[in-house]
Amino acid sequence: MHKFKIKMAKQEDVFKKLISHAKEYGFIFPSSEIYDGLSAIYDYGQNGVELKNNIKQYWWKAMVQLNENIVGIDTAIFMHPTIWKASGHVDAFNDPLIDNKDSKKRFRADVLIEDYCAKLEEKAQKEIDKAAKRFGEAFDKNEFETTNGRVVEYREKQKTILTRMAKSLEAEDLDDVKALIEELEIADPDTGSKNWTDVRQFNLMFGTKLGASADTATDLYLRPETAQGIFVNFLNVQKTSRHKLPFGIAQIGKAFRNEIVARQFIFRMREFEQMEMQFFVPPGTELGFYEEWKQKRLNWHLALGLGDDNYKFHDHEKLAHYANAAADIEFKFPFGFKELEGIHSRTDFDLSAHEKFSGRKLQYFDAERNENYVPYVVETSVGLDRLFLAIFANSLKDEVLDDGSERTVLSLPPALAPVKAAILPLMKKDGLGEYGEKIFNELKYDFNMIYEDKDSIGKRYRRQDAIGTPFCITIDHDSLADDTVTLRDRDTMKQERVAVSDLRRIIDEKTNFRNLLSKI
Repeated sequence: MHKFKIKMAKQEDVFKKLISHAKEYGFIFPSSEIYDGLSAIYDYGQNGVELKNNIKQYWWKAMVQLNENIVGIDTAIFMHPTIWKASGHVDAFNDPLIDNKDSKKRFRADVLIEDYCAKLEEKAQKEIDKAAKRFGEAFDKNEFETTNGRVVEYREKQKTILTRMAKSLEAEDLDDVKALIEELEIADPDTGSKNWTDVRQFNLMFGTKLGASADTATDLYLRPETAQGIFVNFLNVQKTSRHKLPFGIAQIGKAFRNEIVARQFIFRMREFEQMEMQFFVPPGTELGFYEEWKQKRLNWHLALGLGDDNYKFHDHEKLAHYANAAADIEFKFPFGFKELEGIHSRTDFDLSAHEKFSGRKLQYFDAERNENYVPYVVETSVGLDRLFLAIFANSLKDEVLDDGSERTVLSLPPALAPVKAAILPLMKKDGLGEYGEKIFNELKYDFNMIYEDKDSIGKRYRRQDAIGTPFCITIDHDSLADDTVTLRDRDTMKQERVAVSDLRRIIDEKTNFRNLLSKI
């Protein structure tokens, strides 16, 4: 049995290695790289697209296939421009922008303040970790967090700062946002300069044109979210699906935002993909469903096995103009806890606004209540690219084996792995290559497979570890005689002799989506 030790490294080094590994092994490439690329735009490579599609499939199966009262749609990226006026995006889809006069660099003012608070949380966490190490099994984390002077002070300061920022942003008091940055002595993280411009609003939507000539073209926007495509199709879906409330509509699709500062690899991009579900409910029931969906969505994430301690809820101090409750599921990325998924109680804002601007009724007749009303909505929205990053970052490990050698392994949940099994004949000659190709052709209808016969078997194992392949199937001369192969497990590195006729069952048992879905 192999024993593994995880090599520890600094957060910055971990993130650099992650980006390098993603490119080297065909997961993510800088877009238009031969033309020096575009800022914050990325392409998914041959392994990246497989992992991404598997994440989509896990979400779709859990959201649509497992829920009788949720259906899926796919709406257009181009939408009537009045939709974005009704939704509030034309007037209110802004981020607070601030420039540093010395470095000439541009920042989101709210992110500068949030990063300052994140450092306070890091200080609090260090105190907690030191105490846990000192007291061992006798350590009571909850008691320490509520009674230790330093931890309490750091947490109270965080809350005071974030509450003040939320109130200022809600009141559009941008002068106070700048005053807060100056009072906290927040500096440009790259240069240390504290010479700031005033804070101003910056609209995040990309504009474009629809039409054959400049004179008659209509001004359009690339959609900044997928949710509005669901809202304007509410009646179409409800009538054709014949669903009663409560019911949901799910969608996976591209969205576009002209981010002020796009950074941290694929965490914040200008072209990204969302997985959203809008759950339509009777008025007055929305907060109960909101709490229910918070827990359901957390359970979905926890089933991935990335570690319960890597998730936490963050309730919003500042609510969006459409919400009466909102929370984020945050994940511990290599650069700290950041938003992974949002759960929002959107009230009846969206459908009521579209009623007003379109002049069409978007109401539901409730036979039990014997009344027509505009439904309320509970939204779950997860960034697919952020989820990809969370899974990729958490799965990438450097291990020191018991013999002192090292390996890099991408220990992805098997159902999400780009390649489920690799066929590796010891050599191409003596009929081993043909036998391997025969197995490959038998299994390719059920699983995404790879066949490889170049380099030593050890190098091939390491390559498959690096892309996260759960199984390697090695073919030797005995295989030709008794129809057995050596099956190697990625995680344990254990090798066992199995019959070729058992391969389909063994691979399926480990890589089937049922393994994830049954844990939700």
